[in-house]
Amino acid sequence: MKIGVLGTGVVGQTIGSKLVQLGHEVMLGSREPANPRAVAWANKENLNKEATQKRALVGTFANAAEFGEIIFNCTLGSASLTALKQAGAENLKGKILLDLSNPIDYSTEAWNLTVSNYDSLGEQIQRTFPETRVVKTLNTMNCEVMVDPNKLSEKTDVFLSGNDSDAKAVVRGLLRDWFGWRSIIDLGDITTSRSVEMFIPLWRSLRLAISSHYFNIKVVGI
Repeated sequence: MKIGVLGTGVVGQTIGSKLVQLGHEVMLGSREPANPRAVAWANKENLNKEATQKRALVGTFANAAEFGEIIFNCTLGSASLTALKQAGAENLKGKILLDLSNPIDYSTEAWNLTVSNYDSLGEQIQRTFPETRVVKTLNTMNCEVMVDPNKLSEKTDVFLSGNDSDAKAVVRGLLRDWFGWRSIIDLGDITTSRSVEMFIPLWRSLRLAISSHYFNIKVVGI
C-alpha cells in the first residue's frame, strides 16, 4: 500500500519505519521537498536496497497527501491545520486520515492544551476538511508503543474517535494487523477526541513521575 506520513519528527519517522519494514511504500512529507531529516530517514531505510526496491520516499505535504492511499498526521498539533492545508483538501478528499497529533503548548513544563473541553484538534481537522475521513487514534502513548504494544508487560488499550464507521473499521484492522493491537476501543464520533487529547497532561505527569515513556492505559472492568 502507498502511505503518506505528514511530519518528519520522531513520531512520523517511527510510524514510517514500521510501515516500510512491513513492505509498504511510505512518503514522509514536510514543508520542504527535501527536508534534511526526511532525506536522512529515507537514506537509512533504503540502505542496501536496489533503486527499484526503495520504499522510503520524501516530498512535500502535498506530495505525501497525493501519494498516500491512507494518510497519517504526525505533525505538531500547533502546526497540524497549516500542514494539512498545505497538503491540500483535494489530495485528502475521500481518504482516511489517522490523526495522531495533540494540541500541546510546550511553553511550560505542564504541557497545557491549546484547545480543550468544548472542542478538540480532531474536530477542528474534521470541520476544516469535511470530505476527509478523520480517525483520531494512537495519540495517548509514546510512538514506540504505538507501533509495538508488546513492548509493554501487559495488554493495554488504544482508542478510536471518528464520524465514519467504515473508516474506523479500516483503522481497527490496520492497528491490529500492522502494529499488533488487540484491545481497540471505539469511543464514538469525532467529539470524543476531546477526551483522549485531554489525557495528555496526565500522560506528561506520569512520564515525569515514573521516569519512563513506556506505559499506556489499560481499562479494567468487573
